[in-house]
This record gives sequence, structure tokens and C-alpha cells, in this order.
Amino acid sequence: MDRVDQLLQDDAGLVPTLDCGYRNASDRMVILRCCGHRQFYLERVVFPFEMLTFSCPAQARVEIWTHGLGGPELVESLTADELMLMVPTPAAAKDLPFGESPWLESS
Repeated sequence: MDRVDQLLQDDAGLVPTLDCGYRNASDRMVILRCCGHRQFYLERVVFPFEMLTFSCPAQARVEIWTHGLGGPELVESLTADELMLMVPTPAAAKDLPFGESPWLESS
């Protein structure tokens, strides 16, 4: 059992986790902080236009911070549910052209 699984266990068993994604659409570097069940904590730097994917407890709180002239500034506060990645079902994936990814954005 790895460290993440140990952190996400409670008395009743494993805590449900979500696969989440955050895309930094700004032209400035931000810091993503995720706090959740049983002292779960994740902090990552996300560069401009970068996509960060991560797993976290279902009830986690995600904060996006940047650094301004006055110090750290909270840009956005979200729940893990709002950042959950939607995986296409096999039925929906069959309609995609061969080799096309459902996660790529068209310009």
C-alpha cells in the first residue's frame, strides 16, 4: 500500500477520490492548494496555460493563489467536484475520429 492510500483510509475503509484537472488560463504562474480528508494536502505550481491533473478526496477544497504586490492573493476557491474530469464512456468514444483526444481543445 503506498503513502496516498494510507492517507486516504479512514475507519470505515477507503475515502472516495476524484480525478481532477485544473487549467491555468492566466498569463501568470499560480499555486494550487488542495486540502482534504485526514490531513490530505497537495500544493503544486501551475504555469501559464498548463493543465494539472491530480487525485484528491471527494470532499476536498481547492484554492488557487497568486503573488501580487501586497503578497499572496487568493484568486479562486473551488470544490473538487467542480474540477472533476469527465471520462468519456466507450459508447461516446466510438463517435470520436480515430486518434482524436476528447481532452484537447480546438482553437
